[in-house]
Amino acid sequence: MRFIKNLFIGYKAYVKAFRLIIDYKLYFYIIFPAILMLGIYQVGFMIHLHEPKATATSMNGIIWYLIKLLFEILVATTLMRFAKYLVVILLAPLFSKISQKVEFILTGNRYRFNFTQLVNDIKRGLKIGVRNIMWEVFFFTVIFLIGVIGWGDFSISPVRHVLFFISFYYYGFSFMDYIHERLQMNVQESTQLARENRGIALSIGSVYSILIWNFIDLNTLFDWSGFSADPGQFILTFITNLGLWFCASFAPIWAIVAATIAMHDLLDLKTHRKDEFAENTLR
Repeated sequence: MRFIKNLFIGYKAYVKAFRLIIDYKLYFYIIFPAILMLGIYQVGFMIHLHEPKATATSMNGIIWYLIKLLFEILVATTLMRFAKYLVVILLAPLFSKISQKVEFILTGNRYRFNFTQLVNDIKRGLKIGVRNIMWEVFFFTVIFLIGVIGWGDFSISPVRHVLFFISFYYYGFSFMDYIHERLQMNVQESTQLARENRGIALSIGSVYSILIWNFIDLNTLFDWSGFSADPGQFILTFITNLGLWFCASFAPIWAIVAATIAMHDLLDLKTHRKDEFAENTLR
């Protein structure tokens, strides 16, 4: 029952968040994830398409060639598979600031700028992101083995769908942690609170994942060479990829605002406010 209630808290928070983003013009922050995702997708796509040539003639050369090939595959997979986590990690200071602004709007709580706190936000975002990636890889490995052993082909095994819910949870947890950090919770305490309210984590993470869970062909946004061959099809492809890019860019801003609102609805951040972090002005 609590799980269902928390699911509704999370999804309702997205509706409230959309209105708040429009009313307080927070949509201008979209430019930051838009630029970052442009770089992440493009680099990952270029590496993915790269075809290294095997020119080694000695055993030592072959070994180094294989190491280089595996490294490229690892980098490309990380950029394309875990782009959602990279956005959360690299934009941790921005999301922390947005979350503070939303809390101020909701409660009047004010937080001063502190460079040490900014560094701590970056470290914590990195720690949580890496931790969540490792757990997701662990669960993927276990479920993959179960699917292969039980069904012979992982792509047809029903257990593969469990991975979606696992990723939803960890993405939602990453956004919830910004509020947990301001409540002076350590990582263990933050993890426990997310587990107790996994419905909120799942709802926050699911919308974020769906909006950003796409493969954008960014080349269509900048390469107009195919326009003359089939203008209608080119324009349709261009608009589709532009829309996907916008959704992916809007997703993290919407998610951090929704996560802050959801945690306020759950805990009442005004009564849970830590005075030692508060100041008379919000910078």
